[in-house]
Amino acid sequence: MNNSQIWYIVKCNTGNCKIVPSQEVEDYGVNIIDQWGPFNSQEEAIARRVGLIRSGKCQPQ
Repeated sequence: MNNSQIWYIVKCNTGNCKIVPSQEVEDYGVNIIDQWGPFNSQEEAIARRVGLIRSGKCQPQ
């Protein structure tokens, strides 16, 4: 894992949330319903995604 990257959580139109590096966020384009971040590490983004799933804002994969 490369911790020098900035990470985001993006919610796609399917309801699932994915953790993506900043350079890939624009690849999702209009499919993004919601977005959280930036996060300094992938681990931090994973922990936040778990919270989003538990709160019902994201569907588990």
